[in-house]
Amino acid sequence: MTVVVQSWQHRSAAKNECHGRPLLRYPEALKLYGIELQYNFFTALDKAMKYEYLVLAVFYNKRILLFCMITTKYELLPSDLLSALEKFWQLSGQKIKNIELAYDLSKGSPVFTVKGRYSTRGWTEWTQGFQFGSAILQFDATGEKEFLASGRNNTVRSMAPHISHIGVHDHGFNNVSTYGNLLRLMLEGKIEFNEWEKNFYELALKISGAIQSSRWTSIKNGGFIYSFNGPHSLFVDTIRSCRVLMISHLLGHALCSENDKKINLLERCLLHCQATAAFSVYYGQGRDAYDIPGRTAHESLFNTNDGHYRAPNSQQGYSGFSTWTRGLAWAMCGFAEQLECLQTIPAAELETMGGRESIEAMMLKAACAVCDFYIANTPTNGIPYWDTGAPKLYKLGDYLNRPANPFNNEEPVDSSAAAIGAQGFLRLGHYLLQKGNEESGKKYWQTGLTVLETLLQEPYLSKDPAHQGLLLHSVYHWPNGWDYVPEGSSIPYGESSMWGDYHIREAALYLQKIINKEPYYTFYNCVNNGEGNH
Repeated sequence: MTVVVQSWQHRSAAKNECHGRPLLRYPEALKLYGIELQYNFFTALDKAMKYEYLVLAVFYNKRILLFCMITTKYELLPSDLLSALEKFWQLSGQKIKNIELAYDLSKGSPVFTVKGRYSTRGWTEWTQGFQFGSAILQFDATGEKEFLASGRNNTVRSMAPHISHIGVHDHGFNNVSTYGNLLRLMLEGKIEFNEWEKNFYELALKISGAIQSSRWTSIKNGGFIYSFNGPHSLFVDTIRSCRVLMISHLLGHALCSENDKKINLLERCLLHCQATAAFSVYYGQGRDAYDIPGRTAHESLFNTNDGHYRAPNSQQGYSGFSTWTRGLAWAMCGFAEQLECLQTIPAAELETMGGRESIEAMMLKAACAVCDFYIANTPTNGIPYWDTGAPKLYKLGDYLNRPANPFNNEEPVDSSAAAIGAQGFLRLGHYLLQKGNEESGKKYWQTGLTVLETLLQEPYLSKDPAHQGLLLHSVYHWPNGWDYVPEGSSIPYGESSMWGDYHIREAALYLQKIINKEPYYTFYNCVNNGEGNH
């Protein structure tokens, strides 16, 4: 069947209509009509700089279907956010001090807030590195030495169990946020060089990467680092924990097994990325009835007897056939930063693993797919709801064609997904711009700036000195009912999470370093003499 596509800019799109016709949403609305487009409508975004919306018209079966898309703020510059960043770090420092003074660490790591006060949740201690890492990032951004002392002392005092923890997939979260950041600062010259202290951080990262890689399930043509659910379980989250394998490899380390067999950590990292790209990310190729390009499954299940893939699943999302948006964001950020790190790996090391061109193509395909899905399935201000298939979203009406409403009474938003995803957009955009891909690079870069601008202001930035959280409207585990629901509401809102607070700081620091022309901020600067590779 012939489908004719036309795009144009239209100011009346702000009213969710065009010439009196209701606006629908691409791509999910198109899928309802069974339409597959070859026309790359995203190329029109560069031409829509002065307009809030781009309207896509599809002439189908003698009907005109109108789809409204989010457009990024193409005129926004990093320097435009400088004032907001200065205010952000002032608030951030106050929050860190508040938690350190009031929170009792003997109860466990702070995880999320309840009525504005941080509380714990006995699952795993995966957020402790974010707490101490936040103080280290605060020092990096402001030069306030009290935060360096706090982050450094707490790392030495409390983080050792995380180095040798064999039961979790979170090493990249806990240990790169602490030991990795401290080592990076030393190599960048921001803290005094000390050979023994440097060796201490390096040893922690070497061991952490090896321990993480030991949680290994072999499958046909590869394998993956399995989640704390067990050897059958691949989490999309773990793509970001792969950082510690890369650091350990770059430091010259390997995992040793029986008979002194050395296991290459780079290979395990890349195989895990390959499994995540193949099974956690969808590409519209008919894997199942919900195979929409760029959507992600939180968990992928395998038969450990023969290594065969069985089904998608979800722990913190609504279902295995919908997209938990924080999982989506982990993939966005994880693939983008691995693409950057690959530039530091000599081509010869990659030859036995398929070669640079093949590996980068795999990662770039996944990174672009998940970022495009985010753009197409997130409200206009860049803040997603917690799951794209959440059962009560339909009650919000045309929710994608207006800013997200964290105070609605049907489904919660997840600002932490936006904070993680914003960094993914920025890194992927920067990577593509460096590669000479101006069109796609600019799209992702400007989308990242747009999302970050939203997060750096109310109602997402917490300015209440009595509230210990920094980034409001974060969700932890809504299916389990772990999130605090205020009286009179049916959904959680107004609370923070330790990973949300850490990642908004990380994204803010990333952009501040761009503005100040400091070394490009990467996780692997801790082995790259603080010079970045950009």
